[in-house]
Amino acid sequence: MLPVNLSASNIDWTDVVNAQGDNLGNILMIDTNKGQASYVVLSFGGFLGMGDKYFAIPWEAFAIDTANKQFILNVPKEKLENAPGFDKDVWPNNADYNYLFNVYAHYGYTPYWE
Repeated sequence: MLPVNLSASNIDWTDVVNAQGDNLGNILMIDTNKGQASYVVLSFGGFLGMGDKYFAIPWEAFAIDTANKQFILNVPKEKLENAPGFDKDVWPNNADYNYLFNVYAHYGYTPYWE
């Protein structure tokens, strides 16, 4: 079954950092069909929130640091710089599974719903 995603922005802690501790974002999408995280949306680039893009990253690319209440992204910076992104005001349609397949492929993961 293909995912139906729900933003989990109301979760108490959803900070995302890289291995160096830099804050990368904090939006998590939940697949309501499976009850699991579908992908994490990060925002980086731009200046003072202007011109930045959002990037969907497969949940499998993250580790959880429960002590510090954050997710750790285990992806090289070069992979992030070349990632498929979208405008923060124009999100991909949840029914556009080609987009999600391409996201998973970019990071080298098989979509969990396959």
